[in-house]
Parts: sequence; C-alpha cells; structure tokens
Amino acid sequence: MCGIIGIVGKSPVNQVLYDGLLVLQHRGQDAAGIATCDGNTFYMHKSNGLVQDVFQTRHMRNLIGNAGIGHVRYPTAGSSSAAEAQPFYVNSPFGIVLGHNGNLTNSAQLKQEMFRQDLRHINTNSDSEVLLNVLAHEIESSTRSAVLDADMIFQAVAGVHNRCRGAYAVVAMVANFGLLAFRDPNGIRPLVIGERMSEQGLEHIVASESVALDVLGYKLVRDVAPGEAIFIDMEGNFYSRQCAENAKLTPCIFEYVYLARPDSVVDGVSVYQTRLHMGESLAEKIHREWRDLPIDVVIPIPDTSRPSALQLANALNLTYREGFIKNRYIGRTFIMPGQALRKKSVRQKLNPIGMEFKGKNVLLVDDSIVRGTTSKQIVQMARDAGANKVYFASAAPPVRYPNVYGIDMPTRDELLATDRTDAEICAEIGADALIYQDLEALVHDIRLSNPDIEFFDCSCFDGNYVTGDIDEAYLAKIEAARGDAAKQDKPANSSTQLDLNLVPA
Repeated sequence: MCGIIGIVGKSPVNQVLYDGLLVLQHRGQDAAGIATCDGNTFYMHKSNGLVQDVFQTRHMRNLIGNAGIGHVRYPTAGSSSAAEAQPFYVNSPFGIVLGHNGNLTNSAQLKQEMFRQDLRHINTNSDSEVLLNVLAHEIESSTRSAVLDADMIFQAVAGVHNRCRGAYAVVAMVANFGLLAFRDPNGIRPLVIGERMSEQGLEHIVASESVALDVLGYKLVRDVAPGEAIFIDMEGNFYSRQCAENAKLTPCIFEYVYLARPDSVVDGVSVYQTRLHMGESLAEKIHREWRDLPIDVVIPIPDTSRPSALQLANALNLTYREGFIKNRYIGRTFIMPGQALRKKSVRQKLNPIGMEFKGKNVLLVDDSIVRGTTSKQIVQMARDAGANKVYFASAAPPVRYPNVYGIDMPTRDELLATDRTDAEICAEIGADALIYQDLEALVHDIRLSNPDIEFFDCSCFDGNYVTGDIDEAYLAKIEAARGDAAKQDKPANSSTQLDLNLVPA
C-alpha cells in the first residue's frame, strides 16, 4: 500500500508535491520521497519516516524543476530499509525515476530475466525496482532512433503489461521528456488525472486519490483506465493510449472499506457514500438476524468506521455516541509492522469515555477485522469502562485470505478469520455477539455509486485472485517472506537519507 503523485507544471513543483504527499500520508507511513526534473537533471530526496520528518527546508530548496513525482511507502515487499524508499532511478537507456503502488506477483521471475536476458542489475529486494528496470528495458527495445517519442513510450508500456503480473499503479519521469503514468490491466490500484489553469498555463497531475487533487486546487478529470498509459511532455501536451489487451476494471474492494480517505472518489465511486451504504446494509442484517439484541448505544472505532456506524444507528433508530478519543499522532495500527508494536499502539491510540459505556449494552462498529489485535483490545477497553454487554459489528466481511496485490495482509496464520467460524472469532475477541457484513451486500453498496463496475478484487474475502496466477505455493512463499516473524528477523531499519543530483548518461 503506497501513495503516488506526479505533476507537470509551469512553475516549481517541490512544494505542491510535498503538500500532495501530506494528503496521501494515510497510504504509507514508512518512507517518503520526491524527485524533480529540471532539464536533463533529476533532483531527489528520500528517506524513512513521515513526510514532515523526511523533508526539511534544505531538502526542498534542492528539489528544482517544474515537473516531478512523489511517493509515500508502506512495505509489503522488500524490506523497510531506506535504500528501498522510492522513487527509484536508472540512467539507461534514458534517465528514469519511478514510483509504484501495488505488488508484482511475478517479481522473482522478472528479476531472473533481468539478470540473464536483459543484462540489468537489481540492487534491492523491491519489486518496484524490478518494475522500473522492466520499463527501462522495454523503452530501450522500443526506441528506433535516438529521438524518443510518445509512441515509443506507449509501446514500452505495452511490453510492461505483457511481462508483469499483479497490481501496479505507476508514475515515472523520463529526464527532459515528460511524465508517464499507467495502471495494470485489471485496474486493481487507483490512479486519477487532474488539471488546473495557472497564470502560466495548464498544469497536469496524477495521483492515487482524488483528495490530493481537491486539496491542491486541481480539477478531477477522470480515472486512468485499466491498462491505459498517459504521457505528459515537459511543455504540458497530454497523450493517452490503451496499452493492454483484454483490460477490465476490477478495483480492490478494500480501498472502499479502509484504505482510501472518505473524501476521495475512486473509479467514480464516492468512498464516503459507500461507507454510508455499508452502514445501511449492516443495519438491515442486524434487523433481519439480530433484532433481539438489546443495544443501548452505537459507538464507532475511529476514524474509518464513523460513516457506517452513524448510518447504522440512524437506520435502527439507535443512539449514536463517540466513545473513544483518538490520539492522532499514532499511525494506523493495521499497517504497523510487528504484532507487538500493533498491540502497544492500540492502547496509545484510543482512550474510552467512561460515561458512554458504564452500564450499557454497546454495539461497537469497525470497518473490518484483520488480525484482530485491535478488536480484542477495544472490546476489553469497553468492558473496563463499565459496559454491560459488548457487541461487535464489522462493516466488511471476514478477512480470510492474504492480499497479494499491495496490502499488508500477508499470512493466513495472522488473519483472525482464517479457518475460524464467526462464533470462534467472537470468542477470540471477547465480544458477546459478532455481526459481519455480507460480501454480496458490500459489492452492492459500492455499485450503487457506479453500476458500470461489474467486478471487484475481493480476494482477501473470497480467495479469488483476479490475476489468475496465485496458487498454494505462491501463498506459502509470500507468507514465509512477509509474516511478522520474518520481518522481525530482518536488520534494523536504516535511517540513511538519500539526496541525489542525477544527470542521465
């Protein structure tokens, strides 16, 4: 899970990229990076940490140019080393920088091809560096002369689609040429296009979520289509082309449940409106199957579940209350590496308001239950605050399968719902009752905003992987590489900051 942004402007873009990354910070809190382009030279700074900590005034002054890309990262592949912060850079056949959101499912095979056939060296364990080198090789193969043009860029992206599997939304810059953005043929990860008219002329932006465009003063034009590539040259000329055969929109359903900000619009769907619908569907299920539950008050687990909890309470004519105060300086526990850190962070992050719990039958509403660490501790907090009964409702179905497309749900052993019944999950988190959203209802809730979306990647709920290349051997491999135990065995994070002034050969 990462956030990406790219801008071709008419004036320096360093501050705009920084502000955009702040808005996308919820998509990755492990590392951040910006690369700008001025003529034939790239300027880049990246490091581990939050955006506001990575970039100081001295770094911003060195990020020269009217075009650039930015990235915030949470690692699901590779490691947490600062060397794997993005953007990545290569200087052959042209200077190229790249940022990537998603996960390649055939990166191991591609890495071998890079070494044996393409004669390219991969320096890290990041699949994003693999993707960059595949793109660079395809550009080299498509270049018929020393003069690169948009047709060659699109031909290269078609080559990337032919070779790469998995999820990828990409922003890249070719030195002194322009900004490239493209999306995998299934459109699993989001990517939007925007524009604004400045005093100097029309400026273009691409970003993971529309909220970045809103905050920066850009108008949302549309989503990048699955398999589509868009190219904007340094003069601001815009080109686009479908570069994949049999492209089909199959967005990740978990974007609407948890990942995206509620004020974003993803593939024509309002995230906020979807979460309201999720609350309505959950209320219908409670009325249908749990109408005898003596619920006194509905309390959301802040922040993502608020719209669902509010709409649920309204639909059932129940009292809605804010029962937890959130410390906003603690990161999102679901994406924190390591079970011990997640457990510690829950207590630091939330504190109950005792009067809202004491002597009451409380229905807690959360967006989802992944590992169950947060849910179990929150149920206990409610009991410690004096709740009589604690019921728990999830606005999403049970998460039973690993996500292989860029979300940190790595191992079945760490997923609470794997091989457990609802009753067993309820006992595990210590609740008096547990109500899950139905997958069919969730799909319906999203399609209310955009009926043109026929399919979603629901793999974390139903185990159906849309790329068709995931088997038991692959799942076992990623579980060995990405589980908490594996992460704890890795060396401590490097705090190295990378400032680069890159002049392509």
